[in-house]
Amino acid sequence: MFDVLIIGGGVSGMSCALVLGSARNKPFVANKKIGIFTHQKTASLQEALFNNAYGIPAGTLGSDLLKESTKQLSETYPQVIQIPKEKVLTIEGEFPEFTITTNKTSYKTSMIVIGVGAANTFSIQGVLQYVEPHQKSLPEKQRIQLKNKDHKVAEGIYVTGTLAGWRSQLSIAAGSGAAVATDILTMWNDGEQTHAHDSIR
Repeated sequence: MFDVLIIGGGVSGMSCALVLGSARNKPFVANKKIGIFTHQKTASLQEALFNNAYGIPAGTLGSDLLKESTKQLSETYPQVIQIPKEKVLTIEGEFPEFTITTNKTSYKTSMIVIGVGAANTFSIQGVLQYVEPHQKSLPEKQRIQLKNKDHKVAEGIYVTGTLAGWRSQLSIAAGSGAAVATDILTMWNDGEQTHAHDSIR
């Protein structure tokens, strides 16, 4: 039984996982089981080149960033379980017990974060009722988003990045994932506002 499972190994999903992982020393996180599906084949970063993203050297390829992010997560926060090469097909149940079924097996989790792209090929059964046209994309691109209020789709289900209705910029997607992570940390901390910073002190 996971406490949270993140669907999507792109910018917003990995950002969410990194922030949750970095909170490992907080007492209310110590016993939490965190996982992420790192299926990245359809990530928009595969063809990206970055010259304008804060903190990322100019000329960085998105495909390299995808590889580096999973390596960073495994080396820095190994307690976050990475589930590669599995595609999520369905979500069933309700908070606090969901079942996520992939093309290989199924998992139980209390909360879900959906951080896949906004392409109109989105097909995860169980949340299709929340699909609506993307509000910040050109209509001819036929992008979609999940109905949400401040990233929350339903009790126990969050959405990040372009699928949450944000524009397709790396910095925006990363911030969206981090925002959801701090919302989850706040929930785990009995509603007391929380964030996670590493420090040299």
